[in-house]
Amino acid sequence: MHPTPDSTVQYIALGIFVLALGHTFAAKQFERLSHRFPRHAGLFHLLGEIEVVFGFWASILILVMGLMQGGDKALTYAESRNYTEPLFVFVVMVLAASRPVLRTVIWAVDNIARVVPLPTPVASAWLGLAVVPLLGSLITEPAAMTIAALMLAPQIFRTRVPEPLKYLALGVLFVNISIGGTLTSYAAPPVLMVAATWQWDSAFMSSHFGWKAAIAVVVNATVATFVLRKHLHAPVADGTAPEAPVPLPVVLVHLLLLAGVVLFAHHPVAFLGLFLMFLGFTQAYERHQSPLILKEALLVAFFLAGLVVLGGLQGWWLQPIVSSLEPLALFFGALGLTAITDNAALTYLGSLITGISTESKYMLVAGAVAGGGLTVIANAPNPAGVALLKRGFEDESIGAGGLLLGALGPTVMAAAAFLLL
Repeated sequence: MHPTPDSTVQYIALGIFVLALGHTFAAKQFERLSHRFPRHAGLFHLLGEIEVVFGFWASILILVMGLMQGGDKALTYAESRNYTEPLFVFVVMVLAASRPVLRTVIWAVDNIARVVPLPTPVASAWLGLAVVPLLGSLITEPAAMTIAALMLAPQIFRTRVPEPLKYLALGVLFVNISIGGTLTSYAAPPVLMVAATWQWDSAFMSSHFGWKAAIAVVVNATVATFVLRKHLHAPVADGTAPEAPVPLPVVLVHLLLLAGVVLFAHHPVAFLGLFLMFLGFTQAYERHQSPLILKEALLVAFFLAGLVVLGGLQGWWLQPIVSSLEPLALFFGALGLTAITDNAALTYLGSLITGISTESKYMLVAGAVAGGGLTVIANAPNPAGVALLKRGFEDESIGAGGLLLGALGPTVMAAAAFLLL
């Protein structure tokens, strides 16, 4: 029996998806090649940007579909995908990283750190690894990732800290962000995918997932902070004049716009309108702003949009695996599959299964969020963390193998919390 054109495209899409996964693991090697072959450094540097990987291979997939099925069908498929999440992550990254929002959060963390009976740098690092990820249940995981990454970058992700310790901190941050958004039903993308279908509200999430996640977050952050304690120092002044305080009305406008974006997270017309208002406001009061992270946010959105395009043709092999597993096997299956596909896509496939048991529902989501720190693609906010923190690593790139090793311990802790508590 010969494969149909549609099934041939599915096989090709799987092949391209595998190539994209391999590319993410090889990204650091491309950065090294850029130093060895300076004539082609620009090309190798582009291929070494993890945020470019999935958008690059998604473009190839659309091109192949166009050649095989015609341009109209390829464009129809591309336009049929839902790009709300990439758009939201782009907008919320830029807002959360704006100077008024970031300075306010850092001010609050510094004041809390001063009253904690620990050295202030140690307390600040712990708060960045524990409290900010849990705050993600209110302000969404991408916003929490952006704030935590920018807070922790000058303390932990700098050249003098040993690489293995930076990967440990990165693994803890990614895992804690992934599970820290489970106290509510709207903040974590994998939870959002099933909440309406399975009628899981925030009270359900808090009682079944949230408190367990909070324990794992605190343990992970405490262990990482203890291991890093000798390397945590107050940021050294670089000789530039300190930033002037941001007026309270400007801060309030930024916070209100951020709250509005979070409130309308699933309505692109609304949150993009608020974003345009934000851009206008930052131009009007430019003296109270730092440069917006438009480039970093655009790269992350490109990565996620590529994942949406590539992931849309993987259900034919993923869903049978998910639907065939018993609850405990489903937990570990989801944990493993999350490393090679976005955990929100995985839970979405689970939401399509008719007659799935209550226990299986829990195991699927628990496994998906527990494994959300293993790779860059495992959880939607991870590319944002990579974009903001990679400059602190060797070759200014983050290795997939280093992240995997750094996230193993925190992932085991998260899995234990969801399985045993």
